[in-house]
Amino acid sequence: MAITVRTHRTTKLFGRERPLHDALGGHKAADIILWRERRVSASIVAGATVAWYLFEVAEYHFLSLACYLAMLGMLVVFIWANASAFFNLPAPRIPEIFVSERTTRQVILALHSRLTWFVHRLYDIACGKDIKMFILTVFSLFIASVIASCFSSLTLLYLVVLGTMTLPVMYENYESEVDHLVSTAVHDLRSHVGDIDSGVFKKIPRGRGATAN
Repeated sequence: MAITVRTHRTTKLFGRERPLHDALGGHKAADIILWRERRVSASIVAGATVAWYLFEVAEYHFLSLACYLAMLGMLVVFIWANASAFFNLPAPRIPEIFVSERTTRQVILALHSRLTWFVHRLYDIACGKDIKMFILTVFSLFIASVIASCFSSLTLLYLVVLGTMTLPVMYENYESEVDHLVSTAVHDLRSHVGDIDSGVFKKIPRGRGATAN
């Protein structure tokens, strides 16, 4: 008896062909997300955790806390600036990362590029060119709305930051294993959806956007 073994080519996650660092932009933001700059990445995670704890758990008001931090910062700079002449210390300076035009422009351009891609992708799906993708997208958005209703906006934002700073670097460390599992799952899902498509989806009428060239 012959035994047939199903084989399929392992593809990268999200169908990408470039390395993960290049897919994330290849700039300083990608270095931070992938923990190439460990101090900056750890500072972002620690800062987000502290902010979430202060506003969500301890229930501090943002404006009050911002005023206290501003007063404390001004007091430290005042003491430092006046003591530098007596103790031969360098004058306090604002870190370049907070006022760097290049870094700010890179962040804005990266956000604009991702938002533009997302809007065009939703438009293509909404035109009905791929009915399976349309149903999957609507279902995914519904699940996302249900999950979002279970958390406050601040907690949801913290989870997004935490996921952004942890999931990509974990994927980079276990890239081959994750790609193999995802490829196997997608292959099995497509085989099941193909059976449903032949009997159900092809009977659903399409809109004009589905047939437009």
